[in-house]
Amino acid sequence: MSIFKIVCVAGISLCLVLTGCGGGGSGDSSEDIIDSGDATDTSGDEETDSSGDDTDGSDGNVLYYSIGGTVSGLIGSGLVLQNNTGDDLSIDSDGDFTFSTTLADETVYEISVVTQPSFPNGYCNILNGSGTLSGNAITNIEIICTGGRYTIVDTNQSLCYDSSTGVETVCSGVGYDADYSGHQPDYTLSEDGNSVFDHVTGLIWTQSTDLDGSGVIDVDDKLTQPEAASYCSGLTEGGYEWRLPSIKELYSLMDFTGGDPSAYTGSDTSLLTPFIDNTIFAPGFGDPSAGERIIDGQYATTTIYLSPEGTMGGNDTMFGVNFVDGRIKGYPYNFPSNNPKTFYLLCVSGNDHYGINDFVDNSDGTISDNATGLMWETNDYRSSNFEDAINYCESNTTAGWSDWRLPDIKELQSIVDYELAPDYSGSAAIHPLFNATSFTNEGGEEDWGAYWASTTHATSEGMGFSATYLSFGRSLGYFNSEVVDVHGAGAQRSNHKSDITFQADGSANEGFGTFYYHGPQGDILRLDNMVRCVRTP
Repeated sequence: MSIFKIVCVAGISLCLVLTGCGGGGSGDSSEDIIDSGDATDTSGDEETDSSGDDTDGSDGNVLYYSIGGTVSGLIGSGLVLQNNTGDDLSIDSDGDFTFSTTLADETVYEISVVTQPSFPNGYCNILNGSGTLSGNAITNIEIICTGGRYTIVDTNQSLCYDSSTGVETVCSGVGYDADYSGHQPDYTLSEDGNSVFDHVTGLIWTQSTDLDGSGVIDVDDKLTQPEAASYCSGLTEGGYEWRLPSIKELYSLMDFTGGDPSAYTGSDTSLLTPFIDNTIFAPGFGDPSAGERIIDGQYATTTIYLSPEGTMGGNDTMFGVNFVDGRIKGYPYNFPSNNPKTFYLLCVSGNDHYGINDFVDNSDGTISDNATGLMWETNDYRSSNFEDAINYCESNTTAGWSDWRLPDIKELQSIVDYELAPDYSGSAAIHPLFNATSFTNEGGEEDWGAYWASTTHATSEGMGFSATYLSFGRSLGYFNSEVVDVHGAGAQRSNHKSDITFQADGSANEGFGTFYYHGPQGDILRLDNMVRCVRTP
């Protein structure tokens, strides 16, 4: 017969199982090491064969270790974790956790979230949640939670600019982006450096754009849009389920401390600041050696423009984010068919609710988005220029509230509905609960406006004379001497805050009034953009 004795060692999460042979045995003993996490005697589970050896066939030295870590950011209840033995663990507060079931050394472990917190709704992700036991208890698993399924990351803009001259000025609380502070960017890099966790959104990102691992980000790291989607779905990094991001997911990474280098004539990209945190991510600039411009840093998404007209005269279009020049544009993604455009990419995992709105009409001229926590005006207003837009919202008292403001560009982008478009739905790209004012555009078609945001679009030289706007109607350009939708409803562009002729490359009149245009696609410039105010309840 076998005799078992458990001896626990103070200060560590291990116990020794001393095994001896009774009934005339030789007196030899062996030591099994097990975890004592639940302080229960597990020796009763041991079985022996006729020779008295453990049934695992080992020499009697079996090591068992605990699996645990920490939870942070949890503000609700209902979170349930599970390890790969099927051991469920309910958690309702931040702090340390340990599963009751221990695992044998050299066992592969994998932790998952089986139930997300729901009181209130939140989202939790796991860092360092899988691996193989190797002689130690696991204590470094991180469960990082966010409060809300669609929390908007602040633009990170901290500087204010004179609207006429573009010169940096002191922020004085007049209503510019930098006068308000939202959910500041907050990232954690995984231990292996390959993944980035966003504490605000609950999304996990691949860290680098260097797909081929050459150490240089260039045109060889770009893929077509279908190739990018396939690449992400096939990725196994960190044990996460990866996907190509939507436009709203990818835009969450936009950082308006960047400067637009469109007028930059140099070649040293180290002098430029991209519109993404390059202390965390490794973004890509265009590859001049392959004939690209430095600003050709477009990233792929899954968001396809649904307009049957496409852009630029009929091209099927994907909305992409350019982290070099700081814009969203619609890009022809399968043209020409024999050599379609290629894009950089970042893959995403986690929080598959991100970007989904939950609008409620308050029946008082306001609409609440329960997903983002923001309240919006139901109606819009046509401004005369950027400063007029700022002043209108700052003095607004809709529904008796006095804390209205002009939204920053990321807040404004959150209410774009990329499943709507003028040539597809016959409406603005916004939920029909909102009232969107239509007008006759520069080409004579019924259209819906672009809307000012409070965010400045600074140049790489540090000049802030332009402001961002979001197109809820066609994003028009004077392209090949025609007024056409060049970037799609849902594009984010910019123009001068107070002087429509300042950046203009020319003017034209197609019978519906003189207009000015700028850039290679002839982006049509307007000062009288629309306004929709927002507040944070």
